[in-house]
Amino acid sequence: MERTLLLVDDEANIIAALTRLFRREGYTILTADSGESGLLILSKHPVGVIISDQRMLHMKGTEFLSAAKLLQPNCVRIVLSGYTEVNSITDAVNRGSVFRFLTKPWDDQTLLEQVDEAFEQYELKMTNFRLSEELQQKNVALEKTKHQLEIALANVSTERDVGRSILKITQQVLHQAPVAIIGYTLDGTIAVNNQQASRLFPALCPGLDIYSLLPYEVVMALKSNKTAGTYRESENRQFNFKNTPLNANNAVAGMILTFIPQASDRLEYENGGKSASHGRPANPL
Repeated sequence: MERTLLLVDDEANIIAALTRLFRREGYTILTADSGESGLLILSKHPVGVIISDQRMLHMKGTEFLSAAKLLQPNCVRIVLSGYTEVNSITDAVNRGSVFRFLTKPWDDQTLLEQVDEAFEQYELKMTNFRLSEELQQKNVALEKTKHQLEIALANVSTERDVGRSILKITQQVLHQAPVAIIGYTLDGTIAVNNQQASRLFPALCPGLDIYSLLPYEVVMALKSNKTAGTYRESENRQFNFKNTPLNANNAVAGMILTFIPQASDRLEYENGGKSASHGRPANPL
């Protein structure tokens, strides 16, 4: 991921010094000589981290960063300040407008470390945002799959035809479903399970009793008629599960049980259980 850093200061020598310091880190560096110019840049370019001087003409650094938060809420904001301005900047930190403030004159190594940490926090936030969007898209796909199954079941007239139709729909639709799906009858007999379900619970097989194959806490939830819950597997990944009636001809023909990994475990789940590193934990805004 490209790291873009915006430097805002009305003193050209400060901008030059900061640019020299960060250029060797490989960052894409944007500069502005006022808060107004900085906001114009933010309206046109995505930025990961902002470093702003506090004492500038027309617009203070904290005022600029508050406006910057509205334009790009995920960017991480740092302010450079003298000791005499600690109170006003502390208020900005408490409001969430500023991630951290550093005093002038700064220590080069400390500033480099703080900016690297700020970029790690930005990248973690963007990864979580992307995973959340992917999860929403997969939920939409799941609802579409459920609707297709209901339509298929409504068009069959006998239990044997229902079984054959379930198998056909499974091959065409459920095979590539992005989440674990298990369809079972009202007496607990598994009718179908997709590849993701077999990966999560290897013992699953059509025709077997679902209550004898799922973890105890999930079975207790199903028998208590709970429609949703959470399950944490042995590898410590957590899933949200949902138990939905499968309707056919105005009657409940069976149930659809789905397991969706929570956003924080999405990369590990899709990579086959290999953990994904997002860098050091970062301070929240």
